[in-house]
Amino acid sequence: MTKKILYLFIFCCLCYQTQLMAQATRRGLNRDFGSSASGLTQGNRDRNGNPIDTTAVTDASTVPIGLFSWKIDRRFGNVHEVPVDTLEHQFQNTNDMTGMNGHFNHLGNLGSPRINRLYFERRDPSQFLFTDPFDYCVIRPEDLIYTNTKSPFANLSYYKEFDSQNGEERFKSYFATNANKRLGFGFYIDYLYGRGHYTGQSTALFNGGLFSSYRGDKYEMHFLFNNDNLKVAENGGITDDRYITNPLDMAEGKRQYKSYEIPVNLQKIWNHNIGYHAFLSHRYNLGFYREKQDTISADSIDIKRLFVPVTSIIHTFQFDTNNRKYISYDDSQNRKNFEHMFLGSDSIDQTKRTSIKNTLALELKEGFNKWAAAGLTAFITHEMRNYSLPDSTFTNNRRTRMSYKENVVSVGGLLAKRNGKTVHYSALGEIALTGEDSGQFTLEGNADLNVRMFGDTVRLDVNGFVKNTNPVFFYRHFHSKHYWWDHDDLDKIMRTRIEGKLTIGRTNTMLKAGVENIKNYTYLANTSKIVKDASDVITSNLNNAAVQQFDGNIQVLSATLEQRIKLGILHIDAEVTYQKSSEQDVLPLPDLSVYGNVYLRGSLAKKVLRFEVGADARYFTKYVAPDYSVAMGQYYLQHSDNRIELGGYPIINLYANLHLKRTRFFIMMSHINQGSGNSESFLAPHYPINPRMLKLGLSWNFFD
Repeated sequence: MTKKILYLFIFCCLCYQTQLMAQATRRGLNRDFGSSASGLTQGNRDRNGNPIDTTAVTDASTVPIGLFSWKIDRRFGNVHEVPVDTLEHQFQNTNDMTGMNGHFNHLGNLGSPRINRLYFERRDPSQFLFTDPFDYCVIRPEDLIYTNTKSPFANLSYYKEFDSQNGEERFKSYFATNANKRLGFGFYIDYLYGRGHYTGQSTALFNGGLFSSYRGDKYEMHFLFNNDNLKVAENGGITDDRYITNPLDMAEGKRQYKSYEIPVNLQKIWNHNIGYHAFLSHRYNLGFYREKQDTISADSIDIKRLFVPVTSIIHTFQFDTNNRKYISYDDSQNRKNFEHMFLGSDSIDQTKRTSIKNTLALELKEGFNKWAAAGLTAFITHEMRNYSLPDSTFTNNRRTRMSYKENVVSVGGLLAKRNGKTVHYSALGEIALTGEDSGQFTLEGNADLNVRMFGDTVRLDVNGFVKNTNPVFFYRHFHSKHYWWDHDDLDKIMRTRIEGKLTIGRTNTMLKAGVENIKNYTYLANTSKIVKDASDVITSNLNNAAVQQFDGNIQVLSATLEQRIKLGILHIDAEVTYQKSSEQDVLPLPDLSVYGNVYLRGSLAKKVLRFEVGADARYFTKYVAPDYSVAMGQYYLQHSDNRIELGGYPIINLYANLHLKRTRFFIMMSHINQGSGNSESFLAPHYPINPRMLKLGLSWNFFD
């Protein structure tokens, strides 16, 4: 693994050096390439309208003039400015499986599937939900950062744990350059390898892609082609939680077990996902040129021609193909642990999916006439989806496959006001007219109000939606080695949400609250065949799963308070989230989720070396956390007759962050409180988190 990462590092450096030399030969052609070339709207908001993290460093010594970065939305390719990646604060958490503020549950190892504990932060399930638990690695079109730069820009990042036998490593690279002031291109690589501190839990995840953008007056284009290759070994968790909670009992007073010596439920089982994706969003702008005078000196006036777009014709194309393999060679092990063997002794079952989606839109630009206070966009979308699942029959001694084809046509419109400093809003509506999703509709909107108060800007964000959606395909149909269902009678899921957020920059305070009502909540549930003896001890557990739908209403209430406090070089960051589900037996959520970070921030060596030294902790109250299905690679509701609660156990890390010019570095001792308190260090049932570990991370920016 170390050799592979070294080869990737050398390859990226060679690419960077080659482009640097080529760029130097044409640098004189781009002397007029400055801030006006970006064409980005100001306002310090991300693609969701949220304030951009102000801890990102954007001073001239860190980010050169002429370097801009942005993301786009998937539907129309609209641009949303983001800061250049120079984050110092919380750099130690950029490779933490629990997320920057500890919101995720996972299986312990780096690269293992995860799920967000905060309901309001969960993404809607995608049409290929098997890759959803890998959202920290799999890049969607709206996640990619595009860059426009006067000179080549590159970032190389490396993360490592100091354990050669069971440790973890991750290498990330990002490279971008411009052929001219409008056309840019680049690539990224993300390669993660977790050997696993527990038997049969290794991960090997790769995601990489090529991208390009062109931003002219009349024509704009964004393109992405990427591949993900995700291989995860499955061990089904440890056989007895007491190896973690009470290790002396399990060792019979003789010795304590090492993590890799603890027996696990399953061996030689893998989930393997491979995907290829192509995305293109482009538009042609209709408008006119007007002259703008810039005074250079008392005797000199520079006249520039500025293009004013009035109407845009937009086309977005997206192609996705995915292939999931569930690999299990030990037939006797399968019959012992699973209720059904639908594919007999076949060691591999495959699930395939292909999707082609086209969106055509016509946009009337904001301010296209004096009566137009907002922009207006009308669009039509067609999506063709094809799924291939194994069947139970054979033809010529070969297993047959079932094919499902779905075609959906939908129309909609967007009303949006993005310009100005005080009020911004957008409202989108879409309805499916034909196909399997016919009658599905979405109404969603957001708005923000920015008011100057006490010498600062107070921001109020409001967003909400009404969604009536068809359950995704794999809730309706799924054929595999151990699970099998066809549900053509599932009702559509109705969700209604309203959420508000107040941000006060002067006091570093953010308060957010929301409520959602869900009708026909659809979910995966553990329906295993559990047998107990007279003493209520489980004698056998034959795993099974099913899709279930709760036909009543579920209300979810959520409120979050974030507060940052500064006392000289002492900083305290705190986040507390309260949430309540009205049906904990169907949609369980922890009442409280807390993150705290206490650190010293300062600088040394004539303020060239900046540092953060401190400790952070993540904690949530006990609840019936989601179980994990090996045979599907998904989280599901725990079995109703065998539920256990997780939580009430803090995870504490000690760290030091250093920043020297273009280099960021951290060293961290994670899970320093291992074995303390109740020792219940689980984020998923029977999956303990990794023991105490020493980690480091390095990120190096190049721009010349």
